[in-house]
Amino acid sequence: MLLPSRDGAPAAVEVSHGSAQARLDQPYDSARARDEGRLEKGRSSPAEVRETFGAALDAQPPRPVSFTVYFLEGKDELTAESLPVVGQVFAELARRPAPEIVVIGHTDARGSHAANDPLSLQRAERMRDELIKRDVPGERIHVEGRGKRELLVPTADGIAEPRNRRVEISVR
Repeated sequence: MLLPSRDGAPAAVEVSHGSAQARLDQPYDSARARDEGRLEKGRSSPAEVRETFGAALDAQPPRPVSFTVYFLEGKDELTAESLPVVGQVFAELARRPAPEIVVIGHTDARGSHAANDPLSLQRAERMRDELIKRDVPGERIHVEGRGKRELLVPTADGIAEPRNRRVEISVR
């Protein structure tokens, strides 16, 4: 059964049984394997899927959610515009009984790798410390710094770009 994606993006899956194959590329397409080595393709309605798979669908964990906060140049201090995003992170954490968090720090292209690598990690650690202050267990937080290696906005080396001075927080 191919369920619709939550964001509306197209999806498809190939199903194989013996030498038989079926492509499911529309929401609620299904394929059923038959004993004689063939696939029977079908389609269900949302109501039929809910009736058959409702308990399993309800038991799924929430999908991961990502947030991005931005920092002042050369510092581990958040921009004023990022403060409301931090509140959104804490609200999302409150909805999850046992969240796992990945925090990845970045810098812009100004400065050397030797300067930017520690700064990106310092930014990520700053966010980890904020999470720990809000009673998130430290062992649930994975922290990394990527320096200027993964620019959100491609720029030449040495160019300051505020959107690259960021920390990405993934909550799952």
